[in-house]
Amino acid sequence: MNLTIILSLLVIGLLAGIFSGFMGVGGGVVMIPLMMMFLNYDQHEAQGLSLAVLAVPVTFVAAYTYHTGGHPVNWKYAIVIAVCFVIGGWVGSKFAVKIDQAVLKKIFAVVLVIAAVKLFFGK
Repeated sequence: MNLTIILSLLVIGLLAGIFSGFMGVGGGVVMIPLMMMFLNYDQHEAQGLSLAVLAVPVTFVAAYTYHTGGHPVNWKYAIVIAVCFVIGGWVGSKFAVKIDQAVLKKIFAVVLVIAAVKLFFGK
């Protein structure tokens, strides 16, 4: 790893962590586009690395901070969603690895635009 890669990894990690803790976004919204820009990763590589980074300890610390900060987290709900998330992640990844990178990139962009429009114009 050269200095540019190390600095890129540090920036990606810090920005993803800050945005994740601040707004609940990080992997798809922050890390994937940055990995594609700074590390020249393709869509599949960026998604795979993003998923590898978002292991339970990373997100648990942020969730626990919200919980102890007076914003209760329903841990029972979290466990149910987490189990389904694992299953869904497995199913989704099975489809994603079979899709052409250009198509996957376009699907990803459309999802981001829809989310942005909904957030911007929502109540």
